[in-house]
Amino acid sequence: MRGIRNVLELARKSGVAVGHFNVSDLVLLKAVFSAAHELQVPVLVGASEGEREFMGVRQIATLVRSLREESDFPVFLNADHTHTLKSAMEAAKAGFDSVVFDASAQPFEQNARQTKEAVEALKTINPDILVEGEIGNIGTGSEIHQFAPDLSKYLTTAAEAKQFVEFTGIDVLAPAVGNMHGMSQKMVEGENKKRLDIQRIAEISTAAQVPLTLHGGSGTDDQDLQQAIAAGISIVHINTELRVAWRSGLEAGLAEQAHQVVPYKILPFAVESVKHVVLGRLRLFNHVTQASAQHRDETTSTLGEQQAVSKSLFTIS
Repeated sequence: MRGIRNVLELARKSGVAVGHFNVSDLVLLKAVFSAAHELQVPVLVGASEGEREFMGVRQIATLVRSLREESDFPVFLNADHTHTLKSAMEAAKAGFDSVVFDASAQPFEQNARQTKEAVEALKTINPDILVEGEIGNIGTGSEIHQFAPDLSKYLTTAAEAKQFVEFTGIDVLAPAVGNMHGMSQKMVEGENKKRLDIQRIAEISTAAQVPLTLHGGSGTDDQDLQQAIAAGISIVHINTELRVAWRSGLEAGLAEQAHQVVPYKILPFAVESVKHVVLGRLRLFNHVTQASAQHRDETTSTLGEQQAVSKSLFTIS
């Protein structure tokens, strides 16, 4: 089975992205794993500091590791939005495959220094762990906001990306390119969609020369997501959409079985609701568009190599 670093390299060459889905309970984890396994595509399970506090750092690590070992399937675990070195080291010691060290609320220079320190410390614990850094401002909270904030003044530049990557030594970069954590009420209702700066993504990808992560992918226009992946996004984070589906599925289960008190007879409604969302997102992220195919052709030298990459990414053996 391929490791997370190799999976990301294959995704970049193939012009697709790995789906990253946050979980905070077994319902969400079951739905995410079931969808990825059904489609036979690699997947990243994310757990933020709050989600890890609720589930337990070692407990979520053990759950994901057991799924990977039992099924021999590429499901990986990411410590999402980790704001302190102590918390990052705790995740690394628990066996997380990657850590997002997020000091983006700090001034650029301080963010860079703290991220570099985190990279050095985490690589000492596990040389193979992936460390992601973040620059720019994409807001906070994977929840429903009354209004979408204007974050256009805080977008990442290609020059900043290049400087940040070279100084810190991070493996993955999360830029601000029009994305936003959470969703507005109008996004939930389908009236509005997030729109991304595709040209900026392409420029950052060329400058940074590392895989890029799109945080705050919930509620984003589908075509923008495909274009963003073609331009260089290798990981797409989805959280709020799953939380909305989790709640609607739970409410449906409670309504369907109004007098039921057995959790495992009610919770499958939530599992199926979340799984439906994950399936749709994974199909979108793994669909090779014409632009993605062109990007893949430019980064792969022969047709034989292209076919090998495609098979490696989409066929789990």
